[in-house]
Amino acid sequence: MHETNTTYLQGQVVEKELHLTLTELCRACDMAEEHVTTWVFEGVIEPTGQLPQDWQFGGPALRRARLALRLARDLEINPAGVALALDLLDQIN
Repeated sequence: MHETNTTYLQGQVVEKELHLTLTELCRACDMAEEHVTTWVFEGVIEPTGQLPQDWQFGGPALRRARLALRLARDLEINPAGVALALDLLDQIN
């Protein structure tokens, strides 16, 4: 008999219509609100709403926050460096 090796990828589809509060985004990324707040002020991610308690983050912000977290942890980049790295990655894409 012929054996077939099959690999399955598991992922999560993140809708653009997704709306997360600051607390929900922090839970989804497993990080403190201070990190997210700093990234908002550095321009890493952009919420809708004026005040942190009113902020809403969409699916693209969740993906960007997760990437920012990986950059910060793996490469030990500060928030301004994360913002710059993400801007450069955006230009490449």
